[in-house]
Amino acid sequence: MITELQELDNYLIKSKEYLARELGKRDKIKEQLKVQKDALQNIEYELDLLSKVNILFQKTSEFAREQAKSQIESLVTKCLQFIFESDIEFLIEIEEQRGKSNAEFYVINKIEDILVKTKPELSRGGGVVDIVSLALRIAFLQIHKPKIQGPLILDEPAKHVSDEFIFNVADFLKQTSELFNRQIIMVTHNHHLAAIGSNAYRVDIKGSESTVTRITS
Repeated sequence: MITELQELDNYLIKSKEYLARELGKRDKIKEQLKVQKDALQNIEYELDLLSKVNILFQKTSEFAREQAKSQIESLVTKCLQFIFESDIEFLIEIEEQRGKSNAEFYVINKIEDILVKTKPELSRGGGVVDIVSLALRIAFLQIHKPKIQGPLILDEPAKHVSDEFIFNVADFLKQTSELFNRQIIMVTHNHHLAAIGSNAYRVDIKGSESTVTRITS
């Protein structure tokens, strides 16, 4: 009988020790779970924050793009209207294709109260293309960050514009140079455009020799 009681006591002692060990393991696991839970919450918080920052960047980018789009449309439209003396407007349509932005250019003409949207190359022949190209270059120079310094260099900027509007082109270039305080260096065969320059030179080629003559100063 005594032996059985001693065995029972030993069994109880071992059971208590085992229980104590298991309780210790449980407490340790609980502590680890709490640490992991806190870490998971921190990760979730950071992911949420990153997601919001990403959305902010996207919205900021979209806003900046819309601002630039609006500025370019306005400047090119004013240029077209000044030169062609009409209600013609310039429009940029931006589409997302495969994660990239694609811009298409259009001009809008009003014909007998009907708005006609066409590509620049299909409107008024090449004259509109020349002026759109010229106005876009000026617009990009003005909105680019950081600002691009130096002169604007043009090669036959209005070669397809008819004589009816060439004086307007000359006036526009002169006003642009003065308004934006930017020198314009231009190569042209048009005498009207050459006449607006503060300094103009005629280059004559005979055989393999070139002769340069100043015509205005």
